Amino acid sequence: MLLVIDVGNTNIVLGLMEGQDVEQRWRVSTKGRTTDEFGMLIAQLLGSTHRGKVHGAIVSCVVPGTLYSITKACRRYLDIEPLVVGSGVKTGLRVCTDNPREVGADRIVNAVAALSKFQPPLVVVDFGTATTFDCVDGDGNYVGGAIAPGLRIAAEALFSKTSKLPMVEVRRPEKVIGTNTIDCIQSGLFHGYQGLVERLANACKQELASDGDVSKVRCIATGGFSALIAGSSSAIDEVDENLTLRGLALLWERNA
Repeated sequence: MLLVIDVGNTNIVLGLMEGQDVEQRWRVSTKGRTTDEFGMLIAQLLGSTHRGKVHGAIVSCVVPGTLYSITKACRRYLDIEPLVVGSGVKTGLRVCTDNPREVGADRIVNAVAALSKFQPPLVVVDFGTATTFDCVDGDGNYVGGAIAPGLRIAAEALFSKTSKLPMVEVRRPEKVIGTNTIDCIQSGLFHGYQGLVERLANACKQELASDGDVSKVRCIATGGFSALIAGSSSAIDEVDENLTLRGLALLWERNA
């Protein structure tokens, strides 16, 4: 079995993979942990049943300070040298941006995973701490995208930057017109964010549709809030919450 680890700014998602099948999946908060804390966490999640079956590990990380601890934990507690997604890793993806090195590892992983399932052109929307839109053209090249503040960031900003507005649960309200403060905030967050996603996803589709037929451009959503937003979005064609984990497994196979 393969241990795949996706380190984001807010959460770390770990998966236990058998080929492209996700056997186990865990989500933990991204916070300052020592090597031993990470090691004990991984050992606890795997348990005695799975720990001895793990033959490899791959890590995608957008938090440099966490990368050292988590890779060292894999060596110390699993006796495995993890593959880190970065420079020198074979992706099979041509990155056609101004500075390919500045593209986040998670964005490359998502594009690789989407290309393995669907014919390009493609748009991948990842609802994480930031919401990223990643675009693959008709020739299968990664050509860039867009980055917007995440839904939770917007909710936290309203709470932290105002005197009276409370922190609210992010969910879809029953009506657009709220009749109390909490309903009003939830409406603004959900419907405002839905509008942002619709506008950016459709604009990306239009630019990728070389013949003007946007119906040929598929949009895949992943990440924590993907199911919430995608259910009422005409721009999103499919939701795959395990897209990044599958992409990591693919990169492991290509570099084995």
